[in-house]
This record gives sequence, structure tokens and C-alpha cells, in this order.
Amino acid sequence: MNKAEKVEIITKVTSLLKEIPSSMDIVKKGGNRHKRFEYLATHMVEKAIEKDALIISENRMGIAILFKTSKKDDNFLKDIRSQIGLVLNVTGIKNAYRIVKNQNYIKKQRPQTGEYLYCWFWGILAESRGADTQVGKEMKDEFYRQAKEYQVPLYAETRMRKNALVYQRFGFELFHEWQHPSGDTMYFLRYNPPAKN
Repeated sequence: MNKAEKVEIITKVTSLLKEIPSSMDIVKKGGNRHKRFEYLATHMVEKAIEKDALIISENRMGIAILFKTSKKDDNFLKDIRSQIGLVLNVTGIKNAYRIVKNQNYIKKQRPQTGEYLYCWFWGILAESRGADTQVGKEMKDEFYRQAKEYQVPLYAETRMRKNALVYQRFGFELFHEWQHPSGDTMYFLRYNPPAKN
């Protein structure tokens, strides 16, 4: 991916993050909020590139970050520099404790042993959304292809009910609901791939 393509993806992720309740929650209000969303998007895209987890639809209107991971990959000290950068440039110190507490609850819903795929981010730009567009189907097919290839379950969560319904329509099962401290319901979803032929 060249520099111009990376900037384009970061710009699109920045725009999509502004629609997602979880990111609106963690990005500190006031000041130049757009810059904070941009910093978060840059962090996410760079991490996705580093881990080979970035999925971009053919028309470049759908972007997802799908990590193959496990509980043992979750090492706070390994990422401490980027964590400090996020606290200083995105969340603010006041929000950090609340965010860590919520993240701990969310992570406990994922497998505590073995590997799995985790959909950290999935967004489709407004002009490519809707039941009749190919972008969602194309991306879902790639998620399922990877789950089947690695023979591991795929996990996602969302605080947007309509997105939870889309996941379920695509074959995910809703396995847990949580009254998020924000007042929203958080939906936890899982897809178990069929065995390889």
C-alpha cells in the first residue's frame, strides 16, 4: 500500500469512526475533536497493516480490520507506547480508567483459550450501504473465508442494533447482550465456520 492509499483509508476510517457509538465515547470531547478521530484512525490502520489484518472492498468503500488473535496476544506492556499516545491524543486521562474497565468486560466475552478471529472494525461508507449493495456481502464472504481457512470462530460486538441485525442476517449468532455504562445495549456476536471439506 502506497502513502496516498494509506492516507485515503485513514480519511475514510476517520469519517466512519464519527458514526460509531464506541469511538464517539472514547474520543475526548472539545478542542479539535476531528484531529483526535484522525489520530485514532491512523493508529488503527497502522496496526492493521502491521498485523496484515486490513480488508478493503473492491470499490474501496468498505473497510474492515480482522485480527487472528488469542488471549495470550493481549499484552498491555507490549503496546504501552501506543496506549500512552492514545490517552494523550484521543481519550484524555479522565476517560482512560472507564475505557479500560469497559474493555476488560468486553474482552472477557471472547475466548479465553485458543485462537479466534476478531472483527475490530467494520465500516461501509454511506453511499455503498444498503441491502442491494455488494460491499457488505463481499466483505462478509472474506470474513467467512478466513474463518473457514483457519478453522477458528469469528467474534464481533456492536452497540448499534441495526448492525447486530445485519451480522445475524449474515449468519452470526447473538450470544450475549450487555447494558453498557453509556446506557446502550452492546451486542456480542459469534460465527462458527463449517469444517473444511
